[in-house]
Amino acid sequence: MILATLRTNYYQLDEDGNPKEYLSLKLQPELISEAPLPKPKYEMFVYSCRVEGVHLRGGKVARGGLRWSDRSEDYRTEVLGLMKAQQVKNSVIVPLGAKGGFLPKRSMEGASREEVMAEGVYCYRMFIRGLLDVADNLVKGKVVHPERVVRYDDDDYYLVVAADKGTATFSDIANEVAESYGFWLGDAFASGGSNGYDHKQMGITAKGAWESVKRHFRDKHIDTQAEDFSVVAIGDMAGDVFGNGMLLSKHIQLVAAFNHLHIFVDPSPSAAKSYRERKRLFELERSSWADYNPRLISEGGGVFSRSAKSIAISPEMKKRFDIRESSLTPNGLISYLLKAEEDLLWNGGIGTYVKSRLESDLVVGDKANDAIRINGDELRCKVVGEGGNLGLTQLGRVEFNLNGGVCFTDFIDNAGGVNSSDAEVNIKIMLNQLMESGKLSDRSRKTLLAQMTDEVSELVLENNYRQAQAINLMQHQAVRRNFEYIRVMKGLEEHGYLNPRIEFLPTEEEVQERLTSGQALTAPELSVLTSYVKGAVKERLAEESFEDPYFLKEMYTAFPPTLVKKFGRQLEKHRLKREIIATQIANNMVNNMGMSFVSRIQETTGASRSQIASAYLAARDIFGMEDRLSEIRSLDGKVKPDIQIDMIQDLIRLVRRGTRWLLRNRRDTLDLGKDVPLFQKPLATLQRDFSAIGAGDAINEWRSGTKRLSREGVPAELAGFIAASHHLYSLMGIVEVSRLTGETTSRVASVQFAVGDQLHLHWFSKQMHEYQAASQWEALARESLQDDLNWQQVAITMAVLSEGKKRAPAERLITRWMEEHNDLVQRWLSMQAEIRSSTVRDLSIYTVAIRELMDLSQSTLGTSARIGFGT
Repeated sequence: MILATLRTNYYQLDEDGNPKEYLSLKLQPELISEAPLPKPKYEMFVYSCRVEGVHLRGGKVARGGLRWSDRSEDYRTEVLGLMKAQQVKNSVIVPLGAKGGFLPKRSMEGASREEVMAEGVYCYRMFIRGLLDVADNLVKGKVVHPERVVRYDDDDYYLVVAADKGTATFSDIANEVAESYGFWLGDAFASGGSNGYDHKQMGITAKGAWESVKRHFRDKHIDTQAEDFSVVAIGDMAGDVFGNGMLLSKHIQLVAAFNHLHIFVDPSPSAAKSYRERKRLFELERSSWADYNPRLISEGGGVFSRSAKSIAISPEMKKRFDIRESSLTPNGLISYLLKAEEDLLWNGGIGTYVKSRLESDLVVGDKANDAIRINGDELRCKVVGEGGNLGLTQLGRVEFNLNGGVCFTDFIDNAGGVNSSDAEVNIKIMLNQLMESGKLSDRSRKTLLAQMTDEVSELVLENNYRQAQAINLMQHQAVRRNFEYIRVMKGLEEHGYLNPRIEFLPTEEEVQERLTSGQALTAPELSVLTSYVKGAVKERLAEESFEDPYFLKEMYTAFPPTLVKKFGRQLEKHRLKREIIATQIANNMVNNMGMSFVSRIQETTGASRSQIASAYLAARDIFGMEDRLSEIRSLDGKVKPDIQIDMIQDLIRLVRRGTRWLLRNRRDTLDLGKDVPLFQKPLATLQRDFSAIGAGDAINEWRSGTKRLSREGVPAELAGFIAASHHLYSLMGIVEVSRLTGETTSRVASVQFAVGDQLHLHWFSKQMHEYQAASQWEALARESLQDDLNWQQVAITMAVLSEGKKRAPAERLITRWMEEHNDLVQRWLSMQAEIRSSTVRDLSIYTVAIRELMDLSQSTLGTSARIGFGT
């Protein structure tokens, strides 16, 4: 413990020159062998006769809330569990996870509410001072160390906190203490204060979680914003997440809800009337379910006290909730409500109500709810939305998903709150820099912060939407890509990022057993892996300098457009520039391409994460991925979800192949500012003229694909792009050939498609694409063969152009070339015919065929023409 102690305030004195009334210790838990897992990077422990508490951080740049704990025996266990959840929740923001908790120690038995609050505020202030006592500071950009403190660690000045259970209104108090210390973050130290973004007023946490809810129901062809659906909920309308959540659709039929005081039951609610009444309660200060107008509750319902000995069960309640008993204890009724066969279970409260059958109540660690807790396989709702934390254990979620339900995790659903807080901190860091340089007044700063509220909300909800979309897409591919995801999990474990046991992830054998029943990794498990992948990529990318101006636009996406427009140049000097860019790229890359993208590209190309990131950004922008995804998103509720998923997968495949091409051909020379425009213009031409440039199977497939998507309600231009996406990859080689031969890209494209048609290369490519790889190695081999096929087609295109006349039509050029190389061409076509007639397809067939095609392309392409073009 002594060796693990990095700093202490023991030698500091108070204003009167006396020893301080509390002790602060900064520890490095990694050096404490008996510290329970997961071990945080840093731990601050504050102790006095009136309060004690801990602050746990996953890294130097970390953030999370401080809660007022009531768990006198195990508050560190409580905080550690929350820090673990915060680690994965923070994958969408710059800092890693952190969490803190303080425990007032004086007995307040018989004290008034005001007296209890006053003691809590006093203890909170002391706890904050204890943290700041051992933290470094920044003064005019230079690190200043705390007085009378010996440091056994590096500079450590990034210390931020946030509101949590019991401290929702304490941000101004924390900022006041921070400002008394002259702490560099000012009112960015604790987000959400009077000059910050109020989460409850914005409704940001609930709105973010609602994006997950809408996503789940969209898969079930239910539009929550247009169709009535039933809900059982945990919490009350006075709460932030519950209150805001239950007002996010006018079609909610809230049939039951409960908190620590009451049980609300409305067996046959009117969606419109109950919505208005819930809104009234939300706006009523310190409301409870007892304030609900009883005349608006349907027959057989009511509001019941949880302190009652028993509750009479009406015929309407029996029918609605499948209850046989005529009376139940309050806990007994709640158990039935949790098991009710309704559409949505919305958690907006505090406590853990669902575990796995494999877990005991003791392991859950929430004694207050032991009597009502159920197992995941007892849930009969369709969807669970987790606005609150820890409502289900992770194994409980998995069990629910394996039994036909669907949910992500709390840290995915309610990430909006932490995302909003981080946006506020990053904005304030920038604004504080502007104030230091005299470019912004305090009054203008406050006005600007208020003006940007809606823009911050839009940024946060966009992140929630895209992260939910990404996990949903991976969930649809879980069985098909099982070996990829297992490999990702193993890779994270091998590199020390992930402990599968702590995160309740299954073994490979357990997943194989699931596959026998058509199941694989569940959405909650994919959520964990996705967050860890983002964290790992973010960490590696943060080591880069990002000096290329092209990367700046990635940083701009983290800030409100108003701020970028006014202070874009100053943002380049943001103190967290490198970390923000790394975070934005990691999130965008994993959200758009899936969690296995980086590892898959690394294995096929050997490129570093930073090289992959650069190539990805280039391919993404060359093919306009962001705009296309926005177009697909605009079709939510207008076309079938399966159609949207197919279009996204086609887009992902196109960008993945483009990324791989750039790494093979531009790895060390890629210039984002020059190369992206170089490819963008020809793409526009190729897409516009595809009907004239394409040939044979390619054009037929494009036409039928466009018609099919148009019939499903996809706009014609988007339908045409998606239908052509398999062929648009050819753009990369077409531009290269144009550069080497001096021919126009349109002419090169015409010849390339004619080559593909005459040699049936499109058909051959499609067969390889449809081949189901049985292992990671087969998947890698298939990708390599696809690359080889494309290269050979490009090589033959070069040969045809170099042997033919400058202005001859493409068909005449290819006919002449085939006649001159008839023997080799016929050998290739004969092999194709044999493949077509074969009932067995495996990679050995495609490998031999590609070798044959390579002989054809290389024997017809002159040495001089091959210079500068790699195969």
